[in-house]
Amino acid sequence: MPIIYREETLPADTDAVRCLVESTGFFTPEEVGVAIELVEERLAKGSPSGYSFIFLENEGHVVLGYSCFGPIPCTKDSFDIYWFAVRKDRQNSGLGTSLLERTEQAISLMDGAKVYIETSSRGLYLPTREFYQRNGYRQEARFKDFYAPGDDKIVYVKQLLPAGNAPL
Repeated sequence: MPIIYREETLPADTDAVRCLVESTGFFTPEEVGVAIELVEERLAKGSPSGYSFIFLENEGHVVLGYSCFGPIPCTKDSFDIYWFAVRKDRQNSGLGTSLLERTEQAISLMDGAKVYIETSSRGLYLPTREFYQRNGYRQEARFKDFYAPGDDKIVYVKQLLPAGNAPL
């Protein structure tokens, strides 16, 4: 099935994000709640919320993956990817790489030069860390016991090319 990218956030995306994030088996109910809150914030405030989204859908408009990103306040050209997820049944199909590339292109077009993304050090997240590394991210920082004892926060960074060099 052809893949469609959508940047407009729709009211139905709150349920779509809930289902998608829950499908991964990675996140606690509290974390799922945060993912939904960011969608609601974007719906309520629009671009002034500071949150941008890219949804990856099939022709039937089923959300297969999404990213949520935005500029880091008080920085010149740094962005955070706050959420990045692909449905469990569609992982390892190339969709994640395609979505990440599209997200980086959008950030570049917003004059972003550096992208930061964080994850957990738990074994469950090893494929996530390997995914970021395969896609050109390098570990920038590690905060011991950040999430819980024995669960460090790992921050990755990637330097982007200027927008003129990033083909859509």
